[in-house]
Amino acid sequence: MTGKLRQGILPFRIERSDEPLIARGGLVLPYEMARALELAEVIDRELPPPGSGRGYKPSQFVMPLVLMLHGGGKKLEDLREIKGEVSLRKLLGIKDLPATCTVGDWLRRMGQDGRGLSGLGRVNRHTVAEVLRRDARKEYTLDADATVIEADKEQAQWTYKDEKGYQPLLGFLFELGLVLWDEFRDGNVPAQAGAVEFLERCQGMMPKGKRIAYYRADSASYQAGVINRCTKDKVLFTITADQDSAVKTAIRDISREQWQPHKGDREIAETVHSMEDTKEAFRLIVQRWPKVQADLFDPDPYCYHVIATNREEPASKVVELHNQRGQAENFIKELKEGFGMSWMPCAESYANAVYFRIGVIAYNLFAAMKLLSLPPWLRNSTIASLRWQVYQTAARVVHHGHQVLLKLATSAEKLVLFLGIRKRCLQMAYG
Repeated sequence: MTGKLRQGILPFRIERSDEPLIARGGLVLPYEMARALELAEVIDRELPPPGSGRGYKPSQFVMPLVLMLHGGGKKLEDLREIKGEVSLRKLLGIKDLPATCTVGDWLRRMGQDGRGLSGLGRVNRHTVAEVLRRDARKEYTLDADATVIEADKEQAQWTYKDEKGYQPLLGFLFELGLVLWDEFRDGNVPAQAGAVEFLERCQGMMPKGKRIAYYRADSASYQAGVINRCTKDKVLFTITADQDSAVKTAIRDISREQWQPHKGDREIAETVHSMEDTKEAFRLIVQRWPKVQADLFDPDPYCYHVIATNREEPASKVVELHNQRGQAENFIKELKEGFGMSWMPCAESYANAVYFRIGVIAYNLFAAMKLLSLPPWLRNSTIASLRWQVYQTAARVVHHGHQVLLKLATSAEKLVLFLGIRKRCLQMAYG
C-alpha cells in the first residue's frame, strides 16, 4: 500500500509466538483457592470414577469447567480457550483436557443415573462447610428463591412466563452469599412444589454447630408444612402470604383505627392468623396503598402486601427485614449472568442439572475467594469486575534453576495483591 497511511490502521504486524505467555494469569488465583479447599480431591472422591484406567478423572472434567466459568466462558466450546492457554495449564498441572463433545457426553452420563448430581451436591456441601468453618457466626439467614432460565431445548418445558426453559430453586445464605442448595427443575414445575423438602435439604447442608435461624421466602412457601417446620425447629420466618380468601377476610377484619402511616402513601397494620393445618398461630403484617386505577372487578380501593411471620419485632422492622431478601436477586443475577448459568448446553434436562450444579460450585468458589482470600476493598466485587481487574492479567512463565516464576505484566500494587491472595490460600491449606 502506497501513499498516506489510512487513519485507524496502525503501523504494526501480527505474528504468532511460542513464548510461554499467559493471557489470563489471574486464573491461577481461583485454582489455588480450589487447591486450598481440596476441591479436586473431593470431586474425585464423591463422583463416579472413570470406566477404565485410561479414562479422565471427574476432576479433569469439573475443574476446567470451573476455570472456564471464572474466566467468562459460557458454552462448552469455550473450553478451547482453556485448552489454548498451554502455559497456564502446565503451571496448574492440567496436562490434558477432554474434548468438548466428551465433556457433553460426561454431563449426560453423570445426570442419567443421578450419581453425578448427588456427588456434586456433596462437593458443594464440602465447599460450604469449609467457608462456614472459618466464619465466627453460628446462625444464618436462608433466602429461598426460584429463577427462570429460558432454553429452547428438546426436553425444556413451558414456564409460567410463557417461554420454554427451566425453573431452578435456590437457597442462599444471606450473610455470605453462598448457595446452600440448588434444585434444578423443569419449567412447568410449580414454584411451591417440594417447599418443605427444600427447606429440610438446606438445613441438612449446615455443618455441626451452625444452623439456619431465619427463613425468608415468597408466597410459594406460604404453606402450613413450611410454617410448621419452622415452628418445630425454632426458626424465625417471614414469608410473603398468598392472598387467599382467608387472608383477605383477615385483612377486612382489621379496623380503621389499626392502620398506621408507614412510608410514603403506605399504611401498615397487623393481625393474628392461622391456617387450617398450622399448629400455632402467627402474625400477618399488612401494608396497603391506594390503587392508581379503580378495578371494576374488585371494589377495594387498596393494594395489599402481606407478610406471615413469627418474629416479635415491630411491624415496620419486620417489613424491613423481609425486604432484605431482595439481595437474593443480586446473587441470582451473579450466578446467571456472571457465571453463564442463563444458558444450558445440553438437550437433556438431567445433563443440564449437572452443568448447573458445576456452575453453583464455581460461584461458591468465587464467594469463598471474596470471604477468605481477597482484601476488604475487593470483597464486594462482581466476577465481571474481578475478571477485568485481576484475572485478565498477562503473564510469562520463566524457568529459573529449579524454580518456576510467573512474571506478571502489571503494576507493583497488583503484584502485592497477587502475593497476598496466594499467602492467604497457603495459610488455609495448612491451617
